[in-house]
Amino acid sequence: MEFIKLNNGVEMPMQGIGTFLLTPDEAEASATYALKNGCQLIDTANAYCNEKAVGRAMKNAGIDRKNIFLETKLWPSFYEQDDAVDKTLERLQTDYIDLLLIHQPSGNYIAGYKQMEKAYKDGKVRAIGLSNFNEEQICEILNMCEVKPSVLQTEVHPYYQEKELKKFLSHEDIKIQAWYPLGHGDNALLNEPLFKSLAEKYGKSTAQIILRWHIQEGNIIIPGSKNSDHIKANFDIFDFSLTDEEMAKISLLDKGVRYYTSTQEMLKKYAEMIPPVDEQK
Repeated sequence: MEFIKLNNGVEMPMQGIGTFLLTPDEAEASATYALKNGCQLIDTANAYCNEKAVGRAMKNAGIDRKNIFLETKLWPSFYEQDDAVDKTLERLQTDYIDLLLIHQPSGNYIAGYKQMEKAYKDGKVRAIGLSNFNEEQICEILNMCEVKPSVLQTEVHPYYQEKELKKFLSHEDIKIQAWYPLGHGDNALLNEPLFKSLAEKYGKSTAQIILRWHIQEGNIIIPGSKNSDHIKANFDIFDFSLTDEEMAKISLLDKGVRYYTSTQEMLKKYAEMIPPVDEQK
């Protein structure tokens, strides 16, 4: 495993497992398997409704809590609820969260960020950050915050490399974390001729080539899967390196095209939605 140092000195694994779209049973099984096989980073969220399952997985794995990097996200409808962080801790069955993010730039996200800052100062959270924010919205947070965001979680993959945003984040010492690191399993991306050629050269799958590209680009990655073989394979990327020339060729694949597009109407709906978190399994 490779690690990256956040702007407050906390060290974060560069690769973990995501639990987006996994049912509680699937999330518990996948996270347990991943932890038992060397994974140290688990990503979840209030809105995924599987935080309790992730908490059980951490217990089931028999891994010392200090060797698990736990990441979750506050949902917009909870930004103004003073007990949102405490309830999140209860669901996760843990005393602290390693990284807590604002999930969406909707609703009163300033109140949500202030709530995270308080949790950080109280020792309930080791680092805080943002998810799905653009540069303008990040600047809004930077202009009001007392605790600087450490991470931005957003869509990044070879077809959408976010080069300009990464320059801005680098200048601000904010690390980028990629969701959809494999383009949501897009066949066109996974069958890109360049990746097929590199997979043959290194004896790896095209998915492993893409994940290795992310690591060398400095992107923290959280590919999700409920398939144990895929989970294991996703972590088998630290025994080879792509050359500078190969990295440059992959850079040319950038199309600037997202798989996910947020709209103002969608963000408004996010702010009004209340996930049934208290009904989680």
